[in-house]
Amino acid sequence: MLRIKHPIIGGVMGQVMTPEFVAAISNAGGMGTLASISFQTKQDFVRAIRRVRELTDKPFAINLNFFPARFPIDQHEYATIMAAEGVKIVDTSGHAPPPPELCKFFKQAGMTWIHKCTGLRYARKAQSLGADIVTVVGYENGGATGTLDIGTLVLVPTVVRGVSIPVIGGGGVADGHGLVAVLALGAEAVIMGTRLLVTKECPVHENLKKALVNATETDTMLVMRTIGTHRVWINSAAKKCAEVEALREPGIAFGLLHDMIYCLQLPI
Repeated sequence: MLRIKHPIIGGVMGQVMTPEFVAAISNAGGMGTLASISFQTKQDFVRAIRRVRELTDKPFAINLNFFPARFPIDQHEYATIMAAEGVKIVDTSGHAPPPPELCKFFKQAGMTWIHKCTGLRYARKAQSLGADIVTVVGYENGGATGTLDIGTLVLVPTVVRGVSIPVIGGGGVADGHGLVAVLALGAEAVIMGTRLLVTKECPVHENLKKALVNATETDTMLVMRTIGTHRVWINSAAKKCAEVEALREPGIAFGLLHDMIYCLQLPI
């Protein structure tokens, strides 16, 4: 359906997913995904799409993010730009599926629509709205894990049995063993994020890549439980975020926690 060589989807990782990195994933036979939320103006967004096209003739997707974060982007407007630029694969994520009128727009524009979610009922809702594929990621996932705390081993086969459309599975997939395991659970492909950070094409600092390679299974923690759980690297900022949430003080602003998480820095 996606016309890719290998069943590997590059996870959406914000500004890390530069046009160059997206194209590299697609050129390697997987599918890179450009994060629209990284581009705060229509002009920058158009330039990014065209840059990907300059670097690859292989399929790539663009993610539209429907989390209620503080990003002044009109997703309807960005979807219109995608259609005008001939983008054929749209990937959506958020606390809820896109509005029905936007779901219809994807179809009218001839796009293959992938929706990312963390539970069966959400996958069924996306299917009912016309999603062609759903992506589900278990509790092991890096970044947003959802709030159901269901592991990949349970979640993937549950969703595969519960919907009639293809499923992309992920959460803790870092090598060929994980890829085969997720396919054995019934998924048609895997989604990887953290693993791709250590590739030579990824535009992050070499010290971070080395730290990731040398990390153990105990080097992450869960934060932002009050507004939507995230798995992050254990460092001073993550610990501070957990401390603030543990106080359970009324009126803790979303912006405070948001800024803490998006300012997490690895000591290097």
